[in-house]
Amino acid sequence: MFPLSGGLFLGWALGANDAANVFGTAVASRIITFRKASILCAVAIIIGAICQGEGGIHTLSGLSKQTHMTTLLVVSLSAAVTVTLMTIMRLPISASQATVGSIAGVGLATGSMQWGGLIKVTTCWVASPIGALIIAIIIYKLLAAFIRYAPISILTRDKMLWSGLIIVGIYGSYALGANSSANATGIFSGQFPGVSDRQLALLGGLSIALGVLTYSKRVMMAVGKGIMPLDAFTALVTVSSMATTIHIFAFIGVPVSTSQATIGAIMGIGLVRGVHSIKFRSLRNIGFGWLLTPIIALILSSSGYAIFCLAKPAL
Repeated sequence: MFPLSGGLFLGWALGANDAANVFGTAVASRIITFRKASILCAVAIIIGAICQGEGGIHTLSGLSKQTHMTTLLVVSLSAAVTVTLMTIMRLPISASQATVGSIAGVGLATGSMQWGGLIKVTTCWVASPIGALIIAIIIYKLLAAFIRYAPISILTRDKMLWSGLIIVGIYGSYALGANSSANATGIFSGQFPGVSDRQLALLGGLSIALGVLTYSKRVMMAVGKGIMPLDAFTALVTVSSMATTIHIFAFIGVPVSTSQATIGAIMGIGLVRGVHSIKFRSLRNIGFGWLLTPIIALILSSSGYAIFCLAKPAL
């Protein structure tokens, strides 16, 4: 069971990084305290992992055949180190890209890469920010029309937006658990007798929740403030669009990036409001992080395989 520690480390790093995407704007706007937000986020993540986390596990476990415990440890630790490095740099990156990059590193080294599954996953990576962008434009226009024509006071409107931001934060956390728990423990499917995929999803959810509770505050402000200033209205549109997008991919069974969905949603809002409101320098830096993530993970895992699996007998 020791290799599983690498996956749990990855889940912790994922939670530390991705919590910003569901509650970052609410905390930054002081609508809710970090402590309350992190607790709500952690609980919802665990519930999402238990209810819908198995689909992504089936997908990731089928990308490459892990032949022994050493490769499992190499893959999980490589992905975890990659995500942790990006978290320290305060870049909202894709944990799914780190996971798949690590799997690909070992898969290429062993010749066991399942290219059909990889194409499916990478296609979903491209589709998720585009989908979030489209959903954000639709939600923006519908919500703006409701606020414009509903007979409510400004105070009531603001309270509705603040409450809605907390509600969609909880929903986004649920979707995060449903979609991303597979990143932490998906490669361990079928490797431990008596451990089911649902139990693996639960372990992944727990590790992500721990990352949220212990280390997510460092990244909590980066997404909204870094690309485009978000008020309660645009934050509500952003988080609801991101949550809807990754929940859809949880049904499909492909883990995708909450960060990429968030950026896609913010870009959708920017297109409605005018591209002048988007900080393209921050967007460029985040895009650079996305590009580096799978490359770094692939290099680390293939190097780890060469050192620990080829240089000495497997564990």
